[in-house]
Amino acid sequence: MKKSITKLSIYCSLFLSLAGTAQAQSADTVAEFKPSGKLWGYAFGDFAEKGSTDNIGTAAAPVYRGGANQYSGMPANASLFQFRRVYLGYNYDISPRFSAEFLLAAEDNFNGGLINQGAGDITVNGKFAPYVKLANIRWKNLWHNTDLVIGSQATPSFAKTGRNDQTAEEVWSYRSIERTITDIRRTPSFDMGASLQGWFDNKGCFGYMVMAANGSSAKPETDIFKWFSGDVYAKFLDKRLLVDVYQDYQRMAWGVYVAGHNGPQYRDRNMTKLFLAWNSKMLTVGTEIYQNTLLGDTKVAGKDGNTYYRTTKAMGMEFFVRGRILSNPQGNAVLGYFARYDNYDPSGNLSNVVGEANTKSYSAMTSNYEPSTKEQFVTFGLDFTPFKNVHFMPNVWMNTYNSALAYDGKNSAGTAYAGMGTGSSAGLVNGIKGTDAVYRLTFYYVYGK
Repeated sequence: MKKSITKLSIYCSLFLSLAGTAQAQSADTVAEFKPSGKLWGYAFGDFAEKGSTDNIGTAAAPVYRGGANQYSGMPANASLFQFRRVYLGYNYDISPRFSAEFLLAAEDNFNGGLINQGAGDITVNGKFAPYVKLANIRWKNLWHNTDLVIGSQATPSFAKTGRNDQTAEEVWSYRSIERTITDIRRTPSFDMGASLQGWFDNKGCFGYMVMAANGSSAKPETDIFKWFSGDVYAKFLDKRLLVDVYQDYQRMAWGVYVAGHNGPQYRDRNMTKLFLAWNSKMLTVGTEIYQNTLLGDTKVAGKDGNTYYRTTKAMGMEFFVRGRILSNPQGNAVLGYFARYDNYDPSGNLSNVVGEANTKSYSAMTSNYEPSTKEQFVTFGLDFTPFKNVHFMPNVWMNTYNSALAYDGKNSAGTAYAGMGTGSSAGLVNGIKGTDAVYRLTFYYVYGK
């Protein structure tokens, strides 16, 4: 009883404190404020032609690597006109301290209309379909230089609005060409939850964002675990030099019973990421480096008949450069360029897993972090801007795949690595190097901003 009374007292004190804050805020010049909203959006798409396709299977039974990318499985010589994203948003200022954000998005993750393609954001009859991506309310200056945001919102690694305004996606600034390297692996760029976003100083040179969320993006929560993430950043030299550090953690299974002597399954993931950039009017360069540790995420079938869960580590590095070639008299870019290189290796600790004498076979439990294949991504192109917020960008998109293990290698018991993969890992240990190459004319336009 005493504990219940104590908890009730704490809750009442917190409520009264927030009520007092709200009452103090009502002293703002409400009479001078007029609620208002703004409709906005943008869209991008391409005319794209596939030059070459990675296929390590046969014509009758194709096997495509790079399931996280938008062109895996698209046949060579295929061409298409297609939107890859259409946004329609509405922002509304409710009061000097409260604002709301709403966003409908239609995004084609996997080009669902093409031969051999999986379904993207499409209806059952194959039409492009929008969904609710963002819907949140922001309490500004809940305390000094700190906002509280509740609802579906951009996450700390991707937030481009509010307090945290210098993420890798914003500095790269060519989401219309490709996601950032962590976004490709589906680290949630938006999620349903609550966050605090703030500055440590009044100029916004040092800031942070922390968030607790479902970890399921636009989908409803399906487990008892939450996804925790946080980001701190610092800007130096008149905000041109940016240092950004990100960390997240999520349990995916904890104490799940597994038959045999291996005991319960414990499975989680945690990512550490560093982003560095020099951002100026004429030239921007940046690099994003991360390691994602996936505890118990590789399922191993042992020769002893038992199931084991092993840990692997994925590492990725992205380097990009963009700049201006020509500007108009007003100082706006008319012609620019961009180039990017990614190196992705999800196979950390895999050689130890397959090297065990007891390992008969393995499979990845998280398809976006399948550990058998290394990838190298390259894109480059020009950005022609005949008018502000209108872009035409001829570009080349290439992703190359290679086995993370020697296909002719064997473990200490003589089992060949090439025969170990099952499920999503089947057939991926081989000596074949392949490339998805796409040639595009991308168009991108923004309205309402």
